[in-house]
Amino acid sequence: MSSTSTESEVIKSDKYPAAIPYIIGNEAAERFSFYGMKSILVTFLAAQFFNPSHNPLFQTLAELKASEQVHFFVALAYTMPMVGAIMADWFFGKFRVILYVSIIYCIGHGFLALFDESISGFTWGLILIGVGAGGIKSCVSANVGDQFDKSNEHLMSKVYGWFYFAINAGAFVSIYLIPKLYHEVSASVAFGLPGILMAIATLIFWLGRRKYVNKKPSGVNRTNFVFVSFYSLINLSKKKKGEHWLDIAKNARIEEKDNVEKLRFDSTRVEGIKAVYRVLSVFLFIPIFWGMWDMNQIEWIQQSQKMDLNLLGIEILPEQMANANSIFLLLFLPTLTYFIYPFLDKLGFKPTLLKRFGYGLFITALSFVVIALIQNNIDGGGRPSGWWQILAYALLSFGEAMVSPTGLEYAYTRSPISMKSTMTAIWLLMVAIGNIFAGYINSLMLSNKGLAELLKGANYYWFYVILMLVNVFFFILVSRKLQERVYVGDEV
Repeated sequence: MSSTSTESEVIKSDKYPAAIPYIIGNEAAERFSFYGMKSILVTFLAAQFFNPSHNPLFQTLAELKASEQVHFFVALAYTMPMVGAIMADWFFGKFRVILYVSIIYCIGHGFLALFDESISGFTWGLILIGVGAGGIKSCVSANVGDQFDKSNEHLMSKVYGWFYFAINAGAFVSIYLIPKLYHEVSASVAFGLPGILMAIATLIFWLGRRKYVNKKPSGVNRTNFVFVSFYSLINLSKKKKGEHWLDIAKNARIEEKDNVEKLRFDSTRVEGIKAVYRVLSVFLFIPIFWGMWDMNQIEWIQQSQKMDLNLLGIEILPEQMANANSIFLLLFLPTLTYFIYPFLDKLGFKPTLLKRFGYGLFITALSFVVIALIQNNIDGGGRPSGWWQILAYALLSFGEAMVSPTGLEYAYTRSPISMKSTMTAIWLLMVAIGNIFAGYINSLMLSNKGLAELLKGANYYWFYVILMLVNVFFFILVSRKLQERVYVGDEV
């Protein structure tokens, strides 16, 4: 007795792709370099360039200027993933983009180490690092998935687990070590070591060049989110009554040879772009979250310099306090996923994605209430214990654990397969917008004495508490009216 099959059976393999060790090693070293440099950046800028005489009268102004610069640097780093993705997918492929942009990244670190006494040279270093860190960000994680095929795709989740472990391990070690080098050795050494690690990261990536599965670039995609949206916007006069404005693109035609016309845009792609805009109605509430979140590595560091950081008999450096976020995240993410959410489900209080998102935003506001109260104490001449900031970190991390993975899951499940990579790039762009806003507020305070006086001291943090609460209020209004569609499987 025999049987036939129209499809060849895929033989499963437990062998990992040969390129994986190179990718994970590269990521650990790169994240060490980025987070290590960033951990001391705001402290260094204020002390070295904006208040080198350490005059207490100029310190507030110096801190404002330093935090403004760091927010704009982060904004650049999170704007570039969109550019890097386009360069890789359309023109050069992931390998070339990662390699070439990593070299730019290394040069940027070199500038920081060499020009630690030159504001212009140092600024150019930050620009190069922003371009480098952002340019490879969207390519490296996608490059992991490219290494798998049908035979070993069941191993992908494990590899991504190691990939994100490498990110957190690199960040944790660097945030502990680099501040010690900065305070105990020198700024040039502290900025030089991340540069060496980035050079090692680039070398590791290059050594694996013959191991990678390199997918060829597809060329310019003229049916993507930007092209379809732009076409519909410039042809709004063609919109029919009761028609969605993007439906204009469905009727667009292009003439080919022999006067034969065909549709310019695929209708399913247009429907997918509609889904992107539905997700964007949720994403509108994300930038303020990320703008506030990044303050834990900028303004919160400046605040911790004025606190008693002798915790359990150990003297913690201000820049090392940010490691509390990593520790709490490792605790809260599995706790929420495996215990709290299932427990609430059993009680009949199922926390939908949008509810989790809203709760996370509210808890983020609570973390800033703690920070504002700490600042009240400092403004009054006190020197509060660092444990209070640890409490703020716990609340911020709990909020992040509810917002960040939930937002990514919402974007993935509410967008068709053809739009999922677009949503990832837009998600990263929200981080950039949030930091542009935070940096712009600092810029206004630097140029407007009245606003600087109004947001002086603790008022600065109370402003963000109120802003987030207003953000939550409007999110609740919008989320109740939001029409959702869940895309599963191979829906395009």
